[in-house]
Amino acid sequence: MNYSEQKEWKEIQTYLPEKLHFTEEYHPVEEWWKWKEHNVHLDCFRNPNAKAKVILLHGVGTNGRQMSMILGGPLFKEGFETIAIDMPTYGVTQVKNRSRVIYDDWVDLACDYIDYELQKDNRPIFLYGLSAGGMETYHVAAKNKKVKGIIGMTFLDQRNQQVRDETARNIVMSRIGIPMASVSAKIGLGGLSMKMSLASKMSTLCNNEEVMQIFYRDQTSAANSASMRFLDSYGNYQPVMEPENFDVCPILLTQPDKDRWTPLHLSTPFLDKIKKVDVQIVPLENGGHYPIERPALDQMVIAIVGFINKIMS
Repeated sequence: MNYSEQKEWKEIQTYLPEKLHFTEEYHPVEEWWKWKEHNVHLDCFRNPNAKAKVILLHGVGTNGRQMSMILGGPLFKEGFETIAIDMPTYGVTQVKNRSRVIYDDWVDLACDYIDYELQKDNRPIFLYGLSAGGMETYHVAAKNKKVKGIIGMTFLDQRNQQVRDETARNIVMSRIGIPMASVSAKIGLGGLSMKMSLASKMSTLCNNEEVMQIFYRDQTSAANSASMRFLDSYGNYQPVMEPENFDVCPILLTQPDKDRWTPLHLSTPFLDKIKKVDVQIVPLENGGHYPIERPALDQMVIAIVGFINKIMS
């Protein structure tokens, strides 16, 4: 299956500003990349003349095509090359065994893909991540150490109890569900799965209720399920480098100001610990967690272009 056969993203697209709609002339090219036992889907806006590449990482309620719509395409129009990765169990990536996938695989895959791109040419690489993808950009940069900058829609350290409490569906899931996922993984029940909408505050993914109903039908994004093994690894991931020691590259947080899932106060405790590199925070006016609103979408692109160009200058 590829995205030409999938309807949900096309329905979501109708709620975006018309200039973001894909056409016969303006659309990502679908590529495949073999990683371990998985056939990984890449949504690409290739540009061999671009001075930099931006790799887009989705979260636990989105997929690569949804990244391409709001950011991959717009950044391509600004002269960059963009690649949105469908992490294993999300999007249309072909997975050997869903129940064996853990969050560490997402980090390792992204690190290996960066190396793959750098083997082709030495153009600078930046990372962008939405939702859980924001913190993933940090985890990847800390491990790979070869990116020039990271941009997140949020930076959530799931080891922080307040972050767990406010991003889980409810306090029971936060205080009992995540620890039970750890227990399940340890006693051989790691393959059991749970819908991410039961584990998390998925209802706040998008501020438009009609779009949320589309998301809820999309098993490649918000309607996806995750194994106890994945939830355990995601909630307890230990970065290679703690924030106090992070010195790899500058960081930009593009924070939607109407984000009901991950408001600013959940990212600042982590970012405040980072002292060795520049950290910039840009609010996105009227934007939800997955922003479909203006001027948030325009402000996001402007902020990211400015961030990259400053580093490249």
